[in-house]
Amino acid sequence: MPGTVAAPRGGILRDLHNRYETVREALSRIDKAAQEMGLPNISERLIEQNGTSDRRGPEVQYLEIFAVSIATHHMLIAEGAKPVAIVGQSIGELWALAAAGHLSVEDAARLAVARSQVLTRQSWDGKMLAVGVDGRRAESLAGLIDHPHLVLACENAPRQSVISGPEPLIEHVERVAEALDWPSLRLDVPHPTHTPAMAQAARDLRETAPRVPYGAGRWRVCSPWLGRDIGDDDPVDLVAGALTARVRMLQTIRELHAAGADVFVECGEWPVVTKFVEGSVPGVRCVVPLSESDPVEAVRALVAESAEMGPFRSRPAAPSSNGRGPVVPVREPVPAGAVATLPVAEVLIPATAPTAPVSYVAPVSDVAPVSVAPPVSAPAPVSAPALAASVAPAAPVEVAPPAVAPVASPPSAGLDYETVLTELRTLYGDFLGYPPDLLGEDDGLESELGVESLKQVALLGRVSDRFDLPGLRANSALLTMGTLRRIADAVVQGRAEAAAR
Repeated sequence: MPGTVAAPRGGILRDLHNRYETVREALSRIDKAAQEMGLPNISERLIEQNGTSDRRGPEVQYLEIFAVSIATHHMLIAEGAKPVAIVGQSIGELWALAAAGHLSVEDAARLAVARSQVLTRQSWDGKMLAVGVDGRRAESLAGLIDHPHLVLACENAPRQSVISGPEPLIEHVERVAEALDWPSLRLDVPHPTHTPAMAQAARDLRETAPRVPYGAGRWRVCSPWLGRDIGDDDPVDLVAGALTARVRMLQTIRELHAAGADVFVECGEWPVVTKFVEGSVPGVRCVVPLSESDPVEAVRALVAESAEMGPFRSRPAAPSSNGRGPVVPVREPVPAGAVATLPVAEVLIPATAPTAPVSYVAPVSDVAPVSVAPPVSAPAPVSAPALAASVAPAAPVEVAPPAVAPVASPPSAGLDYETVLTELRTLYGDFLGYPPDLLGEDDGLESELGVESLKQVALLGRVSDRFDLPGLRANSALLTMGTLRRIADAVVQGRAEAAAR
């Protein structure tokens, strides 16, 4: 199950709410707990409305992520999935405990809000930076600056790590990473964690959070920061301890796979954790139901396939419902929050039970090295909620024809949509090796075209330079839900605003 990811889209749970009584009950319990804590209704926007989050604060964002994760879990179980284990990344461990039955839905919601409140009170000026290298290199990078609060926070995949620390020091790390041609990206999270700087918030949480009863649970829950299954650990101590501890998702994923999990299901809206899985164990099957055109049919097909294959047998990647390729592109790192099961197991976040290895993972953006960038230019660091790729400006071409410049001069303000779209198709097509005509303006860059996060960051950097729009680099919405239409609209709007200033 995912940790802190982008706020879910409006209406994302409408179908699940209509189909499953268990989903309706879970959402009702989250709403009840939210109201008791003075927060607005959580499920209404996820069931009825469309559009993006209205940014009602971190507590609401956390509970919305929880609602999506627990609803997906209930859909999986209702359709016959039998998780082998459930894994959660960071705060996602709370969702995993609730999905497994160790905590009530209400207590998990209350503890998530208490965690958010102590972090807000501490008001630490820190940031988290994803770097497209392994944990050893990322730790060495942080060690160059040698500050006790600047640490390797997460080992997500062989080529994706996260460094957490004070913002001024993170800026130094970004510059060093850029000099080394290591892709990097600032993560857009309300509360940077997994650093010793959070010791005060951890103490505050232990002292103020209400103690909650801990049930026997129905499924196994793996903790990426403890490095073991969760037993009778006190839930408050678990959540508090994770604030200062390193999350070792890579190790957890590989241990689950070694034990027989070969299918991972993400209980989130986007392929985030599953990308870590694919980057850590190439060839496994990853499924993100909510990213499919028909989530229920995708799960039913997975359960049926698992039953036919039998336990502990590998499965070939099946085409997605959109017909463009595998459900989740292989070899893309995934964030913590996946789950492995036998017939259908949820590893890393959702609950799992021994049967055919299958798991579901929460969305996490993958980080791949930017060595795949086109020869004309190398990636340059950018900050955003996935990993940033550093793209060095193209080296001047001495013998280039005078009419062709490596970087076009900034355009004038009066660009129309079609002109921008045509340029974007050419720019993205040249970078990715696709004929421009095949790049549909509404095709999801990641979900349908398989463009991983780091490449998207590198490309967005080029668009930013081409159209002289520096703010475009940090627009996380263009990465999490990127299409050429959205990017073209942002460029046209940005140029118009620049002209008005």
